[in-house]
Amino acid sequence: MTTLRLRPEDPADTGAVRRVLAAAFARPDVAIPPEVRLVDELRGSDAWLPELAMVAEYGGEIVGYALLTRVVVCSDGGSAAALALGPVAVAPHRQRIGLGSAVVQAAVEAATELGERLVVVLGDPAYYRRFGFSRADRLGLTSPWSGLGEPWQALVLPPSASGEPAPPQGEVLFPPPWSKV
Repeated sequence: MTTLRLRPEDPADTGAVRRVLAAAFARPDVAIPPEVRLVDELRGSDAWLPELAMVAEYGGEIVGYALLTRVVVCSDGGSAAALALGPVAVAPHRQRIGLGSAVVQAAVEAATELGERLVVVLGDPAYYRRFGFSRADRLGLTSPWSGLGEPWQALVLPPSASGEPAPPQGEVLFPPPWSKV
């Protein structure tokens, strides 16, 4: 029986994660997909949260990845921390068996345990809806991707204590590596 293990990325996993990202986002027009460079650059930034870089290890092989990194929501009232989900990848030979869903769910659960309140993502609404994501504009969130409509999504995580304020609203500012994707 093959075992699925979901865990935070270890520094020794960097090469395997790069291979999963490169295979999942391969395109004939680029040697290295931008998602690979994005993760490499985020690792060296203040946005990097190592406990929220999740891998899916299946049969001892890293075959899935979901990354949550720090973003900031700015409004007239100040700024608040939030998270961005992405990239999410599964090795092509292991797709369509639930590994992507499992690694995303593991990342979201880890963020909830850390007391995070808000996650944003740009992606397929039909896929991310299963985790509770909905249109970010309806939650008062804007970004450079707001004009895309439904793919710009957000997930409000459960509060860690009763009486916590509502999640932030405003402009979501992404760290510089995101501008290259």
